[in-house]
Amino acid sequence: MARRFNLPDLGEGIHEGEVIEVLVSVGEQVEEGDDILVVETDKAAVEIPSPYTGEVISVEVEPGDLVNVGDTMITFDGGAAQEVEEAEAEPEAPDERPQEDLEEAEVAEAEQPRAEAVPEREGPIPASPSTRRLARELEVDLRAVPPSGPGGRVTAEDVRAFAEREEEAEAAPPEEARERIPTELPQVIPHGIVPSLPDFTRWGTVERTPLRSVRRSTAKQMALSWSQIPHVNHQDKVDITALEQFRQRHKARIEDQGGRLTPTVFALKAAVAALKEHPRFNASLDPEREEIILKRYYHIGVAVDTDRGLLVPVIRDVDRKSIVQLSVELLDIVQRTRSGEISLEELQGGTFTITNIGILGGTGFFPVINFPEVAILGMAQAAWEQVVHRNEQGEFEVEPRYMLPLMVAFDHRVVDGADAARFMGVVKTALETPDQMLLLI
Repeated sequence: MARRFNLPDLGEGIHEGEVIEVLVSVGEQVEEGDDILVVETDKAAVEIPSPYTGEVISVEVEPGDLVNVGDTMITFDGGAAQEVEEAEAEPEAPDERPQEDLEEAEVAEAEQPRAEAVPEREGPIPASPSTRRLARELEVDLRAVPPSGPGGRVTAEDVRAFAEREEEAEAAPPEEARERIPTELPQVIPHGIVPSLPDFTRWGTVERTPLRSVRRSTAKQMALSWSQIPHVNHQDKVDITALEQFRQRHKARIEDQGGRLTPTVFALKAAVAALKEHPRFNASLDPEREEIILKRYYHIGVAVDTDRGLLVPVIRDVDRKSIVQLSVELLDIVQRTRSGEISLEELQGGTFTITNIGILGGTGFFPVINFPEVAILGMAQAAWEQVVHRNEQGEFEVEPRYMLPLMVAFDHRVVDGADAARFMGVVKTALETPDQMLLLI
């Protein structure tokens, strides 16, 4: 019997993707777990495995197609996926009970409380043996767990989070008992406001390029961020002369261990010091509940320039890692991001972002916050400058110092300008005194 394979829910609010490669063809026999498609969605190329065994009857997509969650992509003969309905459903037989009995039954049915339906997926659920074991221990039905892993796989974190939500739901008061203030958020692109483009061919030859993959995702994310977050920018310069000397002394040893000691590595540690002292920069705003969500973990995204566009992989638990560990991990994650080997999961879950365009030049810029975070730290190009300062005798002196321009953009709904100045002060102290940096973290 024919079975459909539809694009699964990939989690994190991802509803669509672009088909990059079709790995199977009509007539081919596929085993459960075999990769059958490569779909680029929300900045990552995801290999999607087959959840069952069967022969390919038809392939409904080709490279370059945009697909939505639930769209049919491949049809198989056999397996345990969603069944293709070929025959029309038979009409229900009329109820032969007397009219009075029917009316009483309808009233009784209306008075019965209706249990809230839990959406479940059909067919085998992609999950590792350890995840399945954990689900059994926590008495969680895998079919009811929203997946976040590649190809719709359920991870151990998904199972734990689902179990915690179930416990909280049992202990929480009814929804109607909680005061909720409805808040309508503006659309990303308000209809009727953006005017139509003119016909550019009136003035010369044009070329149209589809807005796809990373660039399309970036456009949507930036429009969302800019429309929802009131951005404010705070700028300063940091004297990293001592930091650069420290970096030059130790970079060879770090390279021997497989890492690269860059200014971004130190910025990661400095940012954690500031985030711990000013936790509202490590937060998200829930406008519907009118709450600020403070995150007690430090997963920092690092913007990476690639030939496909800007990607932001996330380094997790930065506060628990040494300078050496961060040097190795940052180099690895940047290389895999540029080569297209980064996974979707590694692009999610950030609490704060750092973007460094120093290698490309420029004295400063205005970074856009990575929604739903509330702040982002930007680093421009460091340069030698003549700096005036007082010596121990109180006299003014001019000497060359290696100065780094820093910018922090923040959500003015959550933090104020004075908060940003204090936040930047912690970052400056950490970067200007590298020997004391570990004492701040």
